[in-house]
Amino acid sequence: MSMIHIDASQGEGGGQILRTSLALSMVTGQPILLDKIRARRPKPGLMRQHLTCVTAAQAISGAQVEGATLGSQTLRFTPGPVRGGEYEFSVGTAGSVMLVLQTVWPAMLLAEAPTRLTLQGGTHNPMAPSFHFVERAYAPLVRRLGAAAELRLRRCGFYPGGGGEIEAELQPASAEGLQPFDLTERGALLSQHAECLIPGLKRSIAERELEVLREQLGWAFDHSAIPVTRQNEGPGNALLATLRHEHVTEVFCSLGEKSRSAETVAADVARQVKRYLGSTAVLGVHLADQWVLPLALAVWRNGRAARYTCTDVSLHAATNFRTIERFLPVQISTRTLPGGHGVEVTVAMAVTPKGDNAA
Repeated sequence: MSMIHIDASQGEGGGQILRTSLALSMVTGQPILLDKIRARRPKPGLMRQHLTCVTAAQAISGAQVEGATLGSQTLRFTPGPVRGGEYEFSVGTAGSVMLVLQTVWPAMLLAEAPTRLTLQGGTHNPMAPSFHFVERAYAPLVRRLGAAAELRLRRCGFYPGGGGEIEAELQPASAEGLQPFDLTERGALLSQHAECLIPGLKRSIAERELEVLREQLGWAFDHSAIPVTRQNEGPGNALLATLRHEHVTEVFCSLGEKSRSAETVAADVARQVKRYLGSTAVLGVHLADQWVLPLALAVWRNGRAARYTCTDVSLHAATNFRTIERFLPVQISTRTLPGGHGVEVTVAMAVTPKGDNAA
């Protein structure tokens, strides 16, 4: 089978190109050559978080790998058959375990046996989905495709300490296979709430953040919005707002750090929530980016097109679209919704197969 050559500096040029390429290499069995990995970043090449993604992908597929070293900007990855089972991986830093999970999850959807993963590292990171986002927003959509999954947060891990741990039990697709579906209506709003994680920090920080959300969003809170803290999870701070609709749940998160006041953290979450509620689209910008890969797999396996609406298509998402099209015979198109209230994304089988520009 020819090797797909990916210029990892194209588009957004970040680690998502690596993760999507690894996932779809395992799914399709196609070997890949990535170069210029994270070339536009202040610290280009593979960081420990990315190396853990490579290590995890190698372990579950028995892949042959060249270039898996810190700082490497070139990687060759030749996968074997994907194997379910029990695996444990540690990032070794506060790097995101959720991104490691999302690297291997697509392959697990098509594995022959269930998988149980234990992942250690960061659970609430800048520039990465939080555990609560994946568990509440992303995982329910994957289940609707026809693949059961259960996620458990054993311990929070914040930057720079890390030390978090999650467990994931991932089932292959049901006997009927992955079933694509449209997401064009949110449905009725069932609940909305916020919570503040502050392990190792003063409770007053959470109270200030929740007060800002009360003022800006008009939401009421009680003491249950501040979970009991455990010192071995901190110090850290994550403010979360969850909106549960009939057909979709969205989670918005902002992280605290020494240079950010509690009021700034809360204002960021309020801004995200207002932007989402000001649109008629179903998915927020981050879920729109992450949802496209499992949906594309379902379209490829089933042959039936599917679509969803989102508040916006980021450069990150557009880069992900083009990367997916290099591996799967699908076409991902977009159109602006009437009145400019979002974007509709359609994933369909490609009319003519795309060349893979084999190296």
